[in-house]
Amino acid sequence: MKRHAWLIGFMTLLAPSVHAAQADHIKANHAWIRLLPTNLPAGAYVTLDNQGSSAATLVSAHSAAYGSVMLHQSTTDPAGNSDMHMLDRLVVPAHGQVSLAPASYHLMLQQAARPLKPGDTVEITLSFADGSQLAVPFLVRPANTAD
Repeated sequence: MKRHAWLIGFMTLLAPSVHAAQADHIKANHAWIRLLPTNLPAGAYVTLDNQGSSAATLVSAHSAAYGSVMLHQSTTDPAGNSDMHMLDRLVVPAHGQVSLAPASYHLMLQQAARPLKPGDTVEITLSFADGSQLAVPFLVRPANTAD
């Protein structure tokens, strides 16, 4: 019996500390992809709702359906000039949300592995700074979708 208790104690020391991963606190809502004609990059949009008491930091994303998934931000200056640049992270505040939406933050999807059509679902995995991941199904919608 002592040997069994010792073994359990030893295994407890080796086990990593238990804490909730950033992805565990994120709820993804209204996830969709604006499908553009073949060979043009598509945009993926989603609202990330952080239900946790600490910030979650999105650092990358990937999908088997696309060769490249990058986090971008589109901006427009006061003169009306648009610009888009890649981000290396996006913080979702504790008890807050961030929307990836047209003309704002978004995922840029390039090099589709196969032709997609409206109504398809594509899984995109979001990766957070602590190494946790969240797989999210995104609905493919036509290019003329407004939101």
